[in-house]
Amino acid sequence: MSTLSFWQNFAPEAELKAPYTDRYRVQLGQHRLDLPLRPLPSGERAVASLLVNQTSFQVADALCACLSNLAAKIQPDLVVGMPTLGLSLAAYVAKNSGLERYVPLSTSRKFWYDEKLSAPLSSITSPGTPKRLYLDPNLLPLIQAAKRIIIVDDVISTGTSLSASVDVLSAAGAAPHAALCAMTQSNCWKNRFSFPVLSCFSSPLFRRVDNGWVADF
Repeated sequence: MSTLSFWQNFAPEAELKAPYTDRYRVQLGQHRLDLPLRPLPSGERAVASLLVNQTSFQVADALCACLSNLAAKIQPDLVVGMPTLGLSLAAYVAKNSGLERYVPLSTSRKFWYDEKLSAPLSSITSPGTPKRLYLDPNLLPLIQAAKRIIIVDDVISTGTSLSASVDVLSAAGAAPHAALCAMTQSNCWKNRFSFPVLSCFSSPLFRRVDNGWVADF
């Protein structure tokens, strides 16, 4: 199924009911948004997909406005962005929080990076070769001076990627005050973190049935 038409326009107000065929509808602020359903490699489970770097500008603006509203309640003094799709969101949130910059984490190791400021990284939608998450050691003073750090990512699913960012911050002598994301996916990440995880909307995992997909949290 082509996803070219998804994430471009807001959806009608009507709710979709299970079994779902090709999409799942969520509430984004005052709007509805349709997310395409992507079967996982097993073929028996699926996830609702959001690629923030493929959205129209109007959808991107709505996502960033939602995240900025969530951040305003926390008043961070530092925003840490997760690669890759969380970086543009983090930059927007930092700017709208009145900050002069943000701290990007990276999966691309530069020669001056320190392995001590890294952690293993994996994702439910990016299986394969293991990656590592890095903090540029030149940004360490920003981390150490901050009191209210928030981590910004696009999607939190199992919580594995978020755990990696927590480990990197811990290696830098810091801890997050909260995490923000556009979408939380399933319940697998819950009860893993001692800080609040806030999102614009949530989606379940889905289980295949004869005529489509049903929620399988």
